[in-house]
Amino acid sequence: MQKRDQKRAIKLQGSTKLVTELFEYSVSSILYQRGIYPPEDFKFVKKYGLTLLTTADERLEAYIAKVMGQVQKWILEGNISRLVMAIISKETRETIERWQFDIKVEDVPTKGGKVGEKENDAPIKVAKPERTQSEIQKDIQDTIRQIVSSVTFLPVVEEKCVFNILVYTDKDTKVPTEWIDSDPHMISGNAEQVKLRSFSTNIHTVEALVAYRLGDAI
Repeated sequence: MQKRDQKRAIKLQGSTKLVTELFEYSVSSILYQRGIYPPEDFKFVKKYGLTLLTTADERLEAYIAKVMGQVQKWILEGNISRLVMAIISKETRETIERWQFDIKVEDVPTKGGKVGEKENDAPIKVAKPERTQSEIQKDIQDTIRQIVSSVTFLPVVEEKCVFNILVYTDKDTKVPTEWIDSDPHMISGNAEQVKLRSFSTNIHTVEALVAYRLGDAI
């Protein structure tokens, strides 16, 4: 039992790291693709068999690293259910795009029992086949590629914008003092949303979508 718990702890840490890295590279890619920061503020890195973007701006890099460090801790503790990146008009303060990533923890066999057995009359939990590293990497590749290709259907961002990262946690989660409550930055008026590819490890599943403001109806 101790070995089983230790093995799962190692898998949980690895899965948490992958999900956090996916968020980090997604944020950088979105900032670049949507023109929130100029191209010279980014650099290319090789990861997961892809050429990915990461920020080269020191202040932005420090901000993203600080946010993702806390996000990784909350994922590991199982206290986070959603991460949102909102793109906001600098002039009107209205949200023009909202990238949403929902995080779900996969069901695992009950502690102390084998897969397919009951424990204390609990419902039978059937373990899903474990995904291979190549399957997980393909999910990451597909997710990043779809974010990059989103420029083909998203409206052109013609105004200066800023961004905000929102994290949805459990009510009893311990939150650092520098984090504050925020409105959900929903898009008002005419909007559309597109569901993106999901990303799954053997521990976590991340389901993503992007909502965006449509132009005024003619």
